[in-house]
Amino acid sequence: MGGLLVLPILIPLLTAVAALLAWKRRSFQRALSVLSTTGLLGAALWLLVVVWQNGTQTLQVGNWPAPFGITLVADLLSAIMVVLAGLIGLAVAVYSLGSMDPDREQFGYYPLLQVLLMGVCGAFLTGDLFNLYVWFEVMLIASFVLMTLGGERAQLEGAIKYVTLNLMASALFLAGVGILYGVTGALNMADLARRLEQVRQPGLVTALALLFLIAFGIKAAMFPLFFWLPASYHTPPVAVSALFSGLLTKVGVYALIRVFTLLFVQDVEFTHTLILVLAGLTMVTGVLGAVAQTEFRRLLSFHIISQIGYLLMGLGLFTPVALAGTIFFMVHVILAKSALFLVSGIVYRLQGSYDLKKLGGLYRSQPVLAVLFLFPALSLAGLPPLSGFFAKLSLIWAGLEAGQYGIVAVALGVGLLTLFSMMKIWDQAFWKPAMEDDSTKSSQSSSWALWLPTVALAGLTVLLGFAAGPLFALSRQAAEQLLGGR
Repeated sequence: MGGLLVLPILIPLLTAVAALLAWKRRSFQRALSVLSTTGLLGAALWLLVVVWQNGTQTLQVGNWPAPFGITLVADLLSAIMVVLAGLIGLAVAVYSLGSMDPDREQFGYYPLLQVLLMGVCGAFLTGDLFNLYVWFEVMLIASFVLMTLGGERAQLEGAIKYVTLNLMASALFLAGVGILYGVTGALNMADLARRLEQVRQPGLVTALALLFLIAFGIKAAMFPLFFWLPASYHTPPVAVSALFSGLLTKVGVYALIRVFTLLFVQDVEFTHTLILVLAGLTMVTGVLGAVAQTEFRRLLSFHIISQIGYLLMGLGLFTPVALAGTIFFMVHVILAKSALFLVSGIVYRLQGSYDLKKLGGLYRSQPVLAVLFLFPALSLAGLPPLSGFFAKLSLIWAGLEAGQYGIVAVALGVGLLTLFSMMKIWDQAFWKPAMEDDSTKSSQSSSWALWLPTVALAGLTVLLGFAAGPLFALSRQAAEQLLGGR
């Protein structure tokens, strides 16, 4: 079964090569992209079943023994994240059929999409810290080109901020990797965990932990390093925004979870308390930024930041229940946030604007779209019986168990402000009467390719609410693997 670990990387790689060879055959690239992401999702689900039934899977590439060779590892967290990558990749590939303009398609959109998915899956499956850096760079290159594809001024302005901060994060990451190798003589994560316990300079290990916290914190859009995200994520086409919001910052959070559950656990009282404080600040600044916005996608971009705070909350609490809550919340927020971005794209197609002041009347003219907005929006706010309620409940419960009442109060308050901002979109775009001036409305009609993935993702936020028990049990099992019996 070790070869199964290669498939989530190999499928998008081969698809990207095939799409490049068929550069001028746009219809072939479109069909190939959907077929490939379907295959990626199938391989990811297969991998999850195998890991669930048989435990952690490893593969030594080229038969080089660990810790000398390239190691691929899939535990439950890795497998869950690869499934989510496949699901969002498929949703975006289908959505792109109805939303991506021919100019971007002709200049490599589909190969870049596959390269990005390859980088994401590689980051989730690698067992080596240096190779994690390599996969981050693959993602960065693909995401930078996707963000600038089209050459619009707003895109270029956002991309400059995006790539500058992320290059700084990469430099810090690489410096941390080099110092860590100098201290321990290893980069394999499992081997590093053993060797770091033997380092007799705890201050140096803590300093390294802070270096990685800053590097991954930039990529995860953690306070105070998040300002590049709302300046850039709303600028590319909505399919790209949905892909970025669903996966890219979550790879940064995934990396934080990995290193702060496996490597940097020598001074938990300091490092994880710091993460908990930053989690609260990330929640508050993100949601306050969202409340102040009147542009649909920019508001959603600020909410990416606030939801990152909830993910960091579970890591900061560092208990089995809290980490299980983080994993549960990860599944919920990826689906809900991606669905909301896809809804914003349909709204734009129907009314020709993302400005909430220029929208209106959609509840009456598009009742199905109104429902598709409400499901993920109310889930994001944490209302029952949707997935967000159970995700937040598990984190709140873990905070109460740990006696961390401050972060619990912040999480509850941010949930109320999230509901307020979601209702702001509802009031402006859906509930208020349509503007009399129809000059801004688009003459284009929305196609099935826009509706199908939106319905699927919005429906999953409801379905996961009713399947909260089994999902939390799976998340709890993944959390116990992360803690390794601690």
